[in-house]
Amino acid sequence: MKRNIVFSFLFLGLITIYGQDKQAIKFAKTIKEKDLESYLSVLSADSLEGRETGEPGQKKAAQFIAAKFESFGLQPVVETPSGFSFFQTYPLNKRNYVTAYMKKGSEQKQNFEDFLMYSNSETIGEEYADILFLGVKTIDQLKNMDLSGKFVAFNSPELHDWKRVTQGVKELDAEGVMVIINNQQYFRYLIGFYKKRLSKSKLALESANEPKIIFGDPALAEWIFDLGYDSLRASGVGNKARVIINSDQLVEEIIAENVLGYIEGTEKPEEVLVITSHYDHLGIDEKGEIYNGADDDGSGTSTVLEIAQAFAIAAEKGYRPERSILFMTVSGEEKGLLGSEYYANHPVFPIENTVTNLNADMVGRIDPIHEIEPDYIYLIGSDKLSSELHEISEKVNKTYTKLALDYTYNAEDDPNRYYYRSDHYNFAEKGVPVIFYFNGSHDDYHRPTDTIDKIEFGLMKKRAQLIFYTAWELANRENRVKVDEK
Repeated sequence: MKRNIVFSFLFLGLITIYGQDKQAIKFAKTIKEKDLESYLSVLSADSLEGRETGEPGQKKAAQFIAAKFESFGLQPVVETPSGFSFFQTYPLNKRNYVTAYMKKGSEQKQNFEDFLMYSNSETIGEEYADILFLGVKTIDQLKNMDLSGKFVAFNSPELHDWKRVTQGVKELDAEGVMVIINNQQYFRYLIGFYKKRLSKSKLALESANEPKIIFGDPALAEWIFDLGYDSLRASGVGNKARVIINSDQLVEEIIAENVLGYIEGTEKPEEVLVITSHYDHLGIDEKGEIYNGADDDGSGTSTVLEIAQAFAIAAEKGYRPERSILFMTVSGEEKGLLGSEYYANHPVFPIENTVTNLNADMVGRIDPIHEIEPDYIYLIGSDKLSSELHEISEKVNKTYTKLALDYTYNAEDDPNRYYYRSDHYNFAEKGVPVIFYFNGSHDDYHRPTDTIDKIEFGLMKKRAQLIFYTAWELANRENRVKVDEK
């Protein structure tokens, strides 16, 4: 009996050992706290002036990341007239509102107070707009309507998916679109959020024929249509009213960069795993305070650099991955996920060959909920498109890192809507399975106090190793991750 018990324990021990990949463990050990700190000390330095997209600090950060990719032995894969580059450049329009208002008779409503002018389209001085009320409509319903030459107002039942709504209204073939937001608290939040961003400047990807886009509340609708909002909705489609709109902007064309480093796979090189972070942040405010963005997202970018180095060391030692891996740090995230949107629409490798995106955005801190038990990470999106990816992620963590995986923000009814707020989402929109790694918010989020002295490098290393092990499995397993059937 005793011999059987001993044999059982030995057997279980062998299962545990052979359930692990010894080479993965070997190269995961090359991920070190001192390296993460070294990278982040550069990225979050005052000399980079908060890494705002299009500004000199962002360019310095891009050069630093590219130099690291080159030193690791990663390949540049962006084709340019002068050869291959680590930089995928993309054009942006930098816009500042000179003025934006609406008039009706002698009354006037102001941008950032009574409504939010979200559009890249300008008016030519004051223009008349005949606004047609359409009632409650989804984006798909609007896309199926003939809106050419029309200015329409509607209620959206999809505001929980803010990215979908904002992108969807840009794509409508309309002269103008007004989205009426019933939730007053949410409307005031949007006004405050975008007043801070857009009153300074707005960056946008170049787009043709974008309609004029306005976000308003029921009070604005009542003012426009001279009708109580309940009565307006009850009356259905067909109410029309005329207002004067003026939206003047100063436009400057700028260039931004995504930074791409590549390791080609041995067996299935055409299949590509993409590992991302964003390296931009908020720059310097009007008081001269620098937003260093140590956690957001210097931590994610430092993590991608260290994972890239670990895979590069493995490749040098003869353990090149079976699938290719693209390490990509993007800019423009803080301006609306612009860099990842550009890549998703102009991929270096076909999107249909992109097997998964692993995205690290804020992985260096502990949020107030986990102060007592800090060995955790929030995972978002792992089961949205592929239940198999979710199972792989869980198994990898149980086998190697044993972090507490918190899915709080993965819930469909999560009011924070984090699934829609980082760069993985532009891959998910294209049908690519994703995992978003996130430490949760804290009091220093989007403040000048997000500094390197508050980073937990020991915990950051464990999180980087979880992403590395997950990437190792995805890059070397026999079959690519399956997308669930709808």
